[in-house]
Amino acid sequence: MLAQQKQQIVALFQAALAPIVAGTDLTPNVVLERPRDPSHGDVACNIAMQLAKQLKTNPRELATRLVAALLADPQAAGLVESADVAGPGFINLRVAASAKQSVVRTVLAEGEAFGRGSSGAGHHAIIEFVSANPTGPLHVGHGRQAALGDALSSLFESQGHAVTREFYYNDAGVQIATLANSVQARARGFKPGDAEWPESAYNGDYIADIAADFLAGKTVSASDGEPATASGNPDDLESIRRFAVAYLRNEQDQDLQAFGVKFDNYYLESSLYADGKVGEAVQALVDAGVTYEQDGALWLKTTDYGDDKDRVMRKSDGTYTYFVPDVAYHMQKFRRGFDQAINIQGSDHHGTIARVRAGLQAVNIGIPQGYPDYVLHKMVTVMKNGEEVKISKRAGSYVTVRDLIEWSGNGDITRGRDAVRFFLISRKADTEFVFDVDVALATSEENPVYYVQYAHARICSALANWGGDEAQLETVDLSPLTTPHEASLLSKLAAYPEVLGRAKLELGPHQVAFYLRELAGELHSYYFAHKWLLDDDEPLKLARLALATATRQVLRNGLALIGVSAPAKMERAPAEAQAEAQAASPDEPQA
Repeated sequence: MLAQQKQQIVALFQAALAPIVAGTDLTPNVVLERPRDPSHGDVACNIAMQLAKQLKTNPRELATRLVAALLADPQAAGLVESADVAGPGFINLRVAASAKQSVVRTVLAEGEAFGRGSSGAGHHAIIEFVSANPTGPLHVGHGRQAALGDALSSLFESQGHAVTREFYYNDAGVQIATLANSVQARARGFKPGDAEWPESAYNGDYIADIAADFLAGKTVSASDGEPATASGNPDDLESIRRFAVAYLRNEQDQDLQAFGVKFDNYYLESSLYADGKVGEAVQALVDAGVTYEQDGALWLKTTDYGDDKDRVMRKSDGTYTYFVPDVAYHMQKFRRGFDQAINIQGSDHHGTIARVRAGLQAVNIGIPQGYPDYVLHKMVTVMKNGEEVKISKRAGSYVTVRDLIEWSGNGDITRGRDAVRFFLISRKADTEFVFDVDVALATSEENPVYYVQYAHARICSALANWGGDEAQLETVDLSPLTTPHEASLLSKLAAYPEVLGRAKLELGPHQVAFYLRELAGELHSYYFAHKWLLDDDEPLKLARLALATATRQVLRNGLALIGVSAPAKMERAPAEAQAEAQAASPDEPQA
């Protein structure tokens, strides 16, 4: 049921309640729900049970009065088919068939805008994701962040939010020093296994590639950075550091480009130190009286804000612990005007949450509690040819995003990107996920992205075979759509805007992928139950083609939101081809 229809039904209940609550201080809150058993109706409401005690009346009698008043209201005509009272006072309503069918016209009229809302109008959200150390290629965990973050950003945009996608570069600290030392060792002719090779060095082939380009005096640059030209001198560690960071930022840009992810802004951790923002944050906490000195270190009273123990901010050697620049960074997010900040990070960052939020509360500059929000994801296990893949030669110790895209598309980058994006958001972020490359390559129902895309392609094929003017489908008579398959598909289409709103609210883009699989399943079932182009009844054929066209639009909208393509033609699965052949020859036994 569409949101407008829900609002109309709520208004009917409120009109029925008005004379009943007149003279009282009651302000009824009418909430509509879906009955657990679809046979009970389309909408359920327990408002009579909520109000009966205050009104000192029997809830079932109150429900009966409300049903009578609601059905007598002229505004219910064409919207409510029937209403009855169940149990101790539940009110169940059945929506009129014409009202259910109207979703087809709404989808065809709104097109790409169907499902979009305005609840976020006037709000500005910043969604930070990937944020990888520029010390190596992006791994599959970064890929899961990229898929989640980009889809969540699109979800927020679909509901009216202004969204900034941000990549926070951790370009300062011990790991960057390790990177520089690793490249320097390679530039001096050493390799993993040599006695001179640093114990903590990175071992992937990419280190050798960086060293070779450094010695050749090449110039590299990231998408938003200054070009870095190598000095070619293996003793020039600072030049090696600058070149290696720029090289890997460029590599990560290429990884993200292959994945179809674009960022609005890149923020360097080093800038927080260079601009004095870290020192400013520390001073603000000292001035707020929430710090103390002990054992030569500066501590933050995080226990005052719900943490299990106080945390060191500045160690005895004068360096800051890792959460301090995070506090400074999020202070800047708030000051930049973002009323909602969301971080997509690995589950190993769980311990950071309380510390960062404590620091933001302690500076006392008006940052709301719970700022920022976090979406923490668990790791991804990659399976290929029935075995777990733990490393790639290029990275040395892990599977890269580019590996996964190449494997999942069998050389077709678009196909690989679609599979990786869909798979990596198809489960709730805080659940572990097994990415099976063999499944990603399958042309069968086993492969969820193929299953959804094939539903879209199937409709495109049917419309092409029909050959009519799709514009005429916007005005056809929809009353022939009366079968259970059609009712189920109509209901699923109408639920799409609600799915987007709930997924945004719960920070769960996996709900969109789950919805698309269900919608595709409804479409495939409908196709095999009712061959749209075999109907001799022309009005019925046109009504069914209109329903199929609306379904294609919603599939296309949902796939676009999660960054997956909607092809018009696809290779048909063997099982599908066999089913088609059997359907065309009804005398043959069914498999």
